[in-house]
Amino acid sequence: MTGRVEGKVAFVTGAARGQGRAHAVALAREGADIIAVDLAGELPGVPYDSPTPADLDETVRLVEAEDRRIIAERGDVRDHDALKAFVDRAAGELGRLDIVVANAGICIPHAWDQISVDEFRAVMDTNVLGVWNTVMAGAPHLIAAGGGSIILTSSYAGAKMQPFMVHYTASKHAVTGMTRAFAAELGRHDIRVNSIHPGAVNTPMGSGDMRAELEKAGQTNPPLNQMGTPFLPKWAAEPEEIAAAVVFLASDESAFVSAEHLSIDGGAAHF
Repeated sequence: MTGRVEGKVAFVTGAARGQGRAHAVALAREGADIIAVDLAGELPGVPYDSPTPADLDETVRLVEAEDRRIIAERGDVRDHDALKAFVDRAAGELGRLDIVVANAGICIPHAWDQISVDEFRAVMDTNVLGVWNTVMAGAPHLIAAGGGSIILTSSYAGAKMQPFMVHYTASKHAVTGMTRAFAAELGRHDIRVNSIHPGAVNTPMGSGDMRAELEKAGQTNPPLNQMGTPFLPKWAAEPEEIAAAVVFLASDESAFVSAEHLSIDGGAAHF
């Protein structure tokens, strides 16, 4: 343990697996106790495998293996009141809250005219309202602690755009806007707000029928499939590489960085 966030408490959403788990474990390794939430159940409308309670239990095990405390609960970021109640209780038990990582999100690929109203609403409710709920639940505790860091997970889709995902692109651009807006208003409390913008990442979001759905949508406009090609030799990052950026933004190493949008996509946003 090198202690870059030693003695701090971090709240991570979507923590059962993938990037959320990587963030929780990396922050724990650097000295933070963790508050974790995940639906750990059927995600609305997604073509990939949904997370399970066992996935969340594994995150708990991995954080505890780093000799850090963790309070984890199944919960829905779309439920403002329940999320706030959980964070209030967990922050009270752990004594403070310093870091918020709004990571939970869903992705449903479809050509523009195949997106249903229900799918559009599910994506926006999870990726936009869920992020807003997360900040609203966590920010008062950061103010009480005298400052802190909030990290919102946007996407390559929020830096450029993602073909065949109008709803996802809209949601991630909204997260980019929220980053700037929250950074402006929370700055006087010594709270920094930044967003990360991963490209392709090797997580369970690529499981189930996700690849087949991407290929099906891609056939409607093949030239767009070349967008988002990384400049680096490998196509996708590992979750731990995204978590390294989260730790940087959570730590004092980024003490004067706010309202920034950090792409972690191998240059894909510029292709």
